[in-house]
Amino acid sequence: MKLTKTVWAAAIASTLMATSLGAHAESKKELVQKLLTLQQPALEGTARGLAENPARQLAGAAQPVLAQAVPEDKREATAKQIDAEIRKYLDVAIPVLRSTTVKLSQSVIGPMFEERFTEDELRQLVTMLESPVLKKYQGLLPEMSNALVEKVVQEARPQVDPKLQAAQQNIRKILDTATGGKLSGGQSSQPAPATKPAPAKK
Repeated sequence: MKLTKTVWAAAIASTLMATSLGAHAESKKELVQKLLTLQQPALEGTARGLAENPARQLAGAAQPVLAQAVPEDKREATAKQIDAEIRKYLDVAIPVLRSTTVKLSQSVIGPMFEERFTEDELRQLVTMLESPVLKKYQGLLPEMSNALVEKVVQEARPQVDPKLQAAQQNIRKILDTATGGKLSGGQSSQPAPATKPAPAKK
């Protein structure tokens, strides 16, 4: 009688252990998926940055040309056309990069979570990322950053602006000289050096 009970107890314990191990593996995958879901806003932010960086470069490259080569009466209309083209690019690029980033996170980031973190560590990460305090802090980050940037700009502007303006003027002169004044409509900010000596008077 006691032997039978012992055998049954061992069988039940083995079954429970196997079930527990199966649940452990499944639970870890679920935790990884939960982490990826929690990270989705950050992933989407990364995707937006990937799309916006080239757009900023396009706008930055167009700005000097607008200022130097486009007649003043056409600048506003030309700038609007450029903005429209950049918006068209962003309207396509942001959704594509967002969906690609979220999709690839499953095969790129997911295995890293699963391989390098224990189940207990994954639970701690989930708890941390779900923390209302952390969410409050993350929600405050843009406001804190904007407030700091605004104050830094106000305080440093008197020292930085003259340097920036001098650099812009010097770059403009360099470009005007190098292109023979083409960027400024044929009027170089500095006279082009004479290539031949003036003929001697007779």
